[in-house]
Amino acid sequence: MLENRSFDHLLGFSQIQGKDPAGNPTKIDGLSGEESNVSIDGSKVKVSTPADFALNYGPGHEFKDVREQLCGREGTYSSPTPQPGEIDPKINNSGYISNYSLYDRENPGTIMKCFSPEQLPVLATLAKEFALCDRWFSSMPGPTWPNRFFIHAGSSGGLDDSPAFSREFKSILYDGFKFENGTIFDELENRRHDWMIYCDDEFPQALSIAGMRKHSKRFKPFSSFRQDLSDPQFSKSYVFIEPDYHAFTGKFRGGNSQHPMDDMTRGDKLLKDVYEAIRNSPHWETSLLIITYDEHGGFCDHVVPPVAVSPGDSITDPSNNHNNFDFKQLGVRVPTVIISPLIPKGIIDHTIYDHTSVLATIEKLFGLGSLTKRDAAANSLNHLLKLDTPRNNAPVSLPDPAVSGLRFKEEEEEKKKNPITSFFADVITGRISLFKREPIDPSLAGFHHVAFIRDSQDSSESERERLSKRFLAHKKNGAVKYMRQVKRKVANKV
Repeated sequence: MLENRSFDHLLGFSQIQGKDPAGNPTKIDGLSGEESNVSIDGSKVKVSTPADFALNYGPGHEFKDVREQLCGREGTYSSPTPQPGEIDPKINNSGYISNYSLYDRENPGTIMKCFSPEQLPVLATLAKEFALCDRWFSSMPGPTWPNRFFIHAGSSGGLDDSPAFSREFKSILYDGFKFENGTIFDELENRRHDWMIYCDDEFPQALSIAGMRKHSKRFKPFSSFRQDLSDPQFSKSYVFIEPDYHAFTGKFRGGNSQHPMDDMTRGDKLLKDVYEAIRNSPHWETSLLIITYDEHGGFCDHVVPPVAVSPGDSITDPSNNHNNFDFKQLGVRVPTVIISPLIPKGIIDHTIYDHTSVLATIEKLFGLGSLTKRDAAANSLNHLLKLDTPRNNAPVSLPDPAVSGLRFKEEEEEKKKNPITSFFADVITGRISLFKREPIDPSLAGFHHVAFIRDSQDSSESERERLSKRFLAHKKNGAVKYMRQVKRKVANKV
């Protein structure tokens, strides 16, 4: 699961054609080039290509941002909510530019730019070779944290925005987020199915789930993924791969998550590495790889998301239900490719999915029960596994990623060598203010919390209380500095 990109933004101009799962000729619901939004000066801005490999300003994708993107400035969702599967008539996808103008006033039309297939050759190749889902939606119209919880728990536990933390809810602050019915990891444990999370980031999002710290041996660096798969005895029934977010930089730069301010080509390289490791392993013939994105990240998409079934579980932290949301509306469409040697080449699937379709698929494969009403109602992917024998014509290697010319990783390495010089350079360029105490960016809040969880995991009660006071007092600059400190601490401990 990668970060913050809409379907149209990555694949809208790919013009991929193929067959639906029943074998009928079809094509993706992509872009004609006429789709548009009205800019802040009143002019019409159409979708266009190519897109920038990285942005200077991250688009908004909190709950209120997405509501504006879908319903327009001052727009709202319908009340009462339409029935599951129906379309809310108030959604018209008209507010992408108006919302992005709040973050980049000089170039708000940037949000309408979309990638060409040549810019993302790895993703484009996989989309043509296997099954491309063009009706896969994020699980709720909001940011990273709740959407990632949906893929693990079939719910966000009531979280409808990026998380906020307070001393009133110490259990979440200290232990992480709880879910009334647990997570897919709990279900796998109970049924004795082996699982693993691979991630080179010191602050994986899954670590913010309560109880995950006791599974520290189930978190491994992605750098060991290929070697692990080369073992014929590799026994993991389920593997979840998190990218390297590089949140500790304050701008998510230098990783491979495909965050809007990071270099897209690094994420394309991650996809190449994951696929080729599986394809050239002894486990290829029994594998199923799902590539998806947590949410759209504020980028334009022309398809109106439908209404869905509410998870029906309890709100575990009332302070994080900021908008009184009922979780009956799906979020914006995201790119999703399903890869297996049991899938015919060139499938285009128009079935409606959301992230809980991953859960529905696992539950059917391993005979598990549903976690919530959402994954119980979700469409599974099992119908795509149509071949009786594994394909032997799937590519063993993929094209190299495009060359972006960006040097974010090198910039971070230089900061490590010259931290004092880099600090004053950031002051001069305005990246860091010596005088402003800016609030923590919502997109950083969750990773800041994971840093606290890692920092306090072996602490006494009194030490943890002291650390929590410092944690809750952090502003933006302090949070970034703290994440860097914990990153070094973890690295030295390992």
